[in-house]
Amino acid sequence: MTVTVGIVAGEVLADLRNRHAEPQRHYHTWDHIEALLRWFGERRAHLHDSAAVELAILFHDAVYDPTRTDNEAESARLLEAADLPGVSDTVRARAVRLIEATARHQIPDDLASVDGSDMAEFLDMDLSILGARTAVFDAYEDAIRREYAFVPEPLYREARRGILESFLARDQLYFSEWGQAAFGRQARTNLERSIQRLR
Repeated sequence: MTVTVGIVAGEVLADLRNRHAEPQRHYHTWDHIEALLRWFGERRAHLHDSAAVELAILFHDAVYDPTRTDNEAESARLLEAADLPGVSDTVRARAVRLIEATARHQIPDDLASVDGSDMAEFLDMDLSILGARTAVFDAYEDAIRREYAFVPEPLYREARRGILESFLARDQLYFSEWGQAAFGRQARTNLERSIQRLR
């Protein structure tokens, strides 16, 4: 299924698609973007600044190098520099902040309630894969392992287990009522099973 992208077109969209086709990507591909755009289509009416959320979806993994730790910041910088004449500075700044939040998947305390509500929905879309049905989640875990194929197995298992355990340790894995209701229970089941497999 191909999702229609409305806010970005031309060379900018072509560049984004090319970036998501890079050989080091196995999960962080254009399929991931389209999955989030489908959730965006369902949740658009609940967003305060849908343009900012759409931009964040399109750009949040534009820079992706598994050997680096600054992908989110670099993706945000790419959006800041993108030629988007129809996008206001306010919308662009909101989208940049949404992207930066994916580094920790936490909502900053200083966000206004409106921006925090949109960030909750956006981050929940990005983590919706954790609450996917079992076969889809397992395929995701396999794809992430392929992206980190350069990491020795014992180190990978320890690091990945730590990441998944940090999600499981949260009082509430998803930030919005929608996300928690749609993905929360299945996500905890998936995470618990994956953690056991990584021991």
